Amino acid sequence: MSTEVKRLTKISRKNQITIPVDVLRETGIEPGDQLIIRVAGPGHLTLERRRDVVQEVAGALTGTYPAGYLDELRRE
Repeated sequence: MSTEVKRLTKISRKNQITIPVDVLRETGIEPGDQLIIRVAGPGHLTLERRRDVVQEVAGALTGTYPAGYLDELRRE
């Protein structure tokens, strides 16, 4: 990922900014993602996509239990 300036954007009257689509693609940020905003100094902000821990670990335990085991456990 490069740190070069991609293009300029303005803050709207509603204090919103538009992030260029090529920047979103390069960073993997998608519509609906939550972003963490940090103040890095005067006139300097950083944006970071909030980690979705559930999404990261989904399926991590696949194959841990034999087929049908959890269904049997639920019936008990």
